[in-house]
Amino acid sequence: MATVQCDNLPVSSLEAAPTKAQTATQEKSTYGQILKSSALVGGSSILNIAVGIVRTKAMALLLEPSGFGLFGLYASLINLTQTLAGMGVNSSGVRQIAEAAGSGDVERIGQTAAVLRRVSLFLGLLGAAFLIVFARQVSAITFGSRDHASDIAFLSIAVFLTLVSLGQGALIQGMRRIGDFAKMNAVGPVTAAACSIPFVYFWHAKGVVPALIAVAAMTLAASWWYSRKIDIPRFSTSLPAMARETSALLKLGFAFMSSGLMTMGVAYVVRIVILRQVGIEATGLYQSAWALGGLYVGFILQAMAADFYPRLTAKADDNTECNRLVNEQAQVGLLLAGPGVIATITLAPVVISLLYSARFAGAVPILRWICLGTILQVISWPMGFIIVAKARQNIFFWCEMAWTVVSLALAWVCVGTFGLVGAGIAFCGSYIFHAFLIYAVVHSLSGFEWSAANRKTGFFFLATVTAVFCGFYILPFWIAVVIGIVAAAFGSMYSLRELAGLVSYERIPAPLRKVVAYF
Repeated sequence: MATVQCDNLPVSSLEAAPTKAQTATQEKSTYGQILKSSALVGGSSILNIAVGIVRTKAMALLLEPSGFGLFGLYASLINLTQTLAGMGVNSSGVRQIAEAAGSGDVERIGQTAAVLRRVSLFLGLLGAAFLIVFARQVSAITFGSRDHASDIAFLSIAVFLTLVSLGQGALIQGMRRIGDFAKMNAVGPVTAAACSIPFVYFWHAKGVVPALIAVAAMTLAASWWYSRKIDIPRFSTSLPAMARETSALLKLGFAFMSSGLMTMGVAYVVRIVILRQVGIEATGLYQSAWALGGLYVGFILQAMAADFYPRLTAKADDNTECNRLVNEQAQVGLLLAGPGVIATITLAPVVISLLYSARFAGAVPILRWICLGTILQVISWPMGFIIVAKARQNIFFWCEMAWTVVSLALAWVCVGTFGLVGAGIAFCGSYIFHAFLIYAVVHSLSGFEWSAANRKTGFFFLATVTAVFCGFYILPFWIAVVIGIVAAAFGSMYSLRELAGLVSYERIPAPLRKVVAYF
C-alpha cells in the first residue's frame, strides 16, 4: 500500500509535514529494509550457487564428457528459447504488479495479476510450440544433424514450465514478498537437484532431458507454492482492460528481452574474439575470471533487483522520493561491495587456485580488471532502475544498445592490442562508459544527483580499489598483498561503522551488536 505524500500541504493542514526526526526514522527504516532484503536474497543466492556447484559436479562425474557437453547445450537451448518466447514479461511483470500495488487499488492489482498469469501461460505455450515445430531445424543448426530432434521437442516441456514459473515469480517479487521470493529461490534449486540427479545416475546420457524437465518442474512447484500464499481477489477483466495491460507488459518486456539478448550476445562475441585472436585456452581463462568476478557482487545486484526495483516503481512518479531511494540503495551497495572487491583483487591468485587450479593463474590479471568494472556496476545499476521504473523503454533500449556497441568495440581493440588481459580492460572500460551515460540520462529524467554521503563513500572506495589495483603493477608482489589486506580490513571496518549509523540499533542482529559497539 502506497503512503500518502503530504509535501505540498500547508502547515495548517490536518496532517503536518514530517519533522526532521520523523524523516530520519523513515530513512533508517528504509536502510534496514535494504539490508534485510540483501541478506535474504543474498543468502538464497549463496545456497543456489552452492547447490548448482554440487549438481554440476555430480553431472560431470556421472556423465562422460560428451554427455556433459550435451547437458550444457540442451540447457543453453532452454535458456535461449525462454528468453525469446518470454518477451521479458517476467521483468516487466514485476514493474506492473509493483505499480498496481503502489496505487492501493485492489481491483487493479487483481486484474494485473490475472493478465500476468494469462500472458505467461500463453508465452509458455508459444515457446513450447516453437521448439516442437522447429525441433529438426534447431537440431541441424546446433548439432549438424537431425538426430537430436526428438530430444529437443521434449525440451519444450521444460520451456513451458520455466516461463509459467517466471510469471509466478514476478508476482511474488512485484508484491514485495521478499522473504517468500528468497525461499522460492532456495527451495527450487535444492528440490530440482534432488530430483534431477537420479535421472542421470540411472539413465546416464539418456537421462539428461528428463533431468532438465525435472529441474523446470521443481522450479514451477516452488513458485506455485509461494505465489498461492498471496491473497489477491479475483475480478472480471474486460477485453479493453486486458488489452491495455498486455500491451504495457509486452512493450516494456520487449526492452528487457532485447537487453537480455544484447548482454548474451556481448558475452558470446567477446569469447569468439578471444578464441580467434588468442586461442581456446585463453577462452577458458577468461571464463574462469568472468565467473569469479561477478560472484560476490552478483549477490548485491540480485538483492537490488528483488526488492529495490518494485519499491522504486511504486515511487516512480515522485522524482524527489525516487532519487532518495536510488541514493540509499547505491550507498548500501557500495558499502557491501567495496570490501569484497578489494579482497578479491588482493587474493585473486589464492581464489583462482582454490576454485580452479594453478593452471588458471593466467586469469588473475583479467580478474582484477573485471573487479574494477564490477564496482562501477554497483554504482550505475541503481541509477538505471530509474529508467525502467518510469517505463521509458525506448531510452532503456538505446542505452543498452550504446553499451553493447561500446563493449564490442573495446573488446575488439583491447584484445587485439593487449591480448587476453584486454578483455578485462574492455569490460572495465564499458562500465566506465555505462556509468557516465546512465548518470546523464537519469539526471535529465528525474534531476538525479549523487548525495553528499554517496560522493564521500564512492570516492573512498573508488580511490582505495584503484590504489590496491595499481599496487600490483608498481610495487613488489608481497608489499602489494600486505597493502591490499590492510585496505580490505580498513574498508570492512569503515563499511560496518557506516552501516551501523544508517540502521537503528535494534535492527542489528544481536550477535553483531557487540562488534558494532566496538567500532
